[in-house]
Amino acid sequence: MSFSGDVKQELCRAPLSRRCCAQAEAYGVLLYANTFSAGEARIVTEHAAFAKRLPALFKKAFRLTFDQLPEREGKAVLAITDPGKLAVLHQTFGSDPGSLALHVNFGVLEEDCCQTAFLRGAFLAGGSVTDPRKSYHLELSTSHQSVSREVLALMRELSLEPKFALRKGNAVIYFKQSDRIEDFLTSVGAPLAAMEVMNAKLERDLRGSVNRRVNCDAANLDKAVEAAMAQVEAIRRLEGAGTLATLPDKLREAAALRLAHPEDTLAQLAEQCDPPITKSALNHRLRKLVELGKEER
Repeated sequence: MSFSGDVKQELCRAPLSRRCCAQAEAYGVLLYANTFSAGEARIVTEHAAFAKRLPALFKKAFRLTFDQLPEREGKAVLAITDPGKLAVLHQTFGSDPGSLALHVNFGVLEEDCCQTAFLRGAFLAGGSVTDPRKSYHLELSTSHQSVSREVLALMRELSLEPKFALRKGNAVIYFKQSDRIEDFLTSVGAPLAAMEVMNAKLERDLRGSVNRRVNCDAANLDKAVEAAMAQVEAIRRLEGAGTLATLPDKLREAAALRLAHPEDTLAQLAEQCDPPITKSALNHRLRKLVELGKEER
């Protein structure tokens, strides 16, 4: 199952304890479903847990049953076509069956719990979220632009801060930031999924930090190798010119150690001096040798 499917699986485990919340969740489902009109309410889904939850949800919310239930596994179609049942739905939410444009009736979403349930239903019917190990993207899509803009306003009042776009005739509310996705998932009742997003972000940040450290270490190693090669070359030049033997004991000691241990770090070479010296002091001596080597050249 995809990450999006796992999220919906978690949301479908939310208990149907209060009728007002069941109605709010069903409202979100209907507004983001395939069809909600005067003649039909039709919900199409490929998510088995969601399809199983819908009959219980509508029974709790409206004491209604679906006129059409899924006939086989796979894509599930649930529909209400009975005029009396449809009238109950429209009366509950104060919607005009004859209107071409649907709108959100905020009067039935006054309680915080109902707002949460409403967004949960909207996501179950029209939402999706990518695997956070690949990218960050969560969206709710509907063909009803007025509904989408009103839901956008509701989410901003809840400090969720989504973005809005029109795509192929659909109105889309979406998030691209991991922390915003975490907030949304937590608010609608999917804390485990929110934790997965958080863990994926931490893992990605850690991997990026390690890569940066490795790249930095590699760059430093390259610089150290180049410096050692320049030091050896300068010392050979001084040796060939007979200048090395005339230098002070400290410089000749540093030259001998570098020739004997071309791959050692400055710290390792500094420990082998007699007596041991600091890395800074050894670096100063080697730089002096390189400068003298340039003069010989």
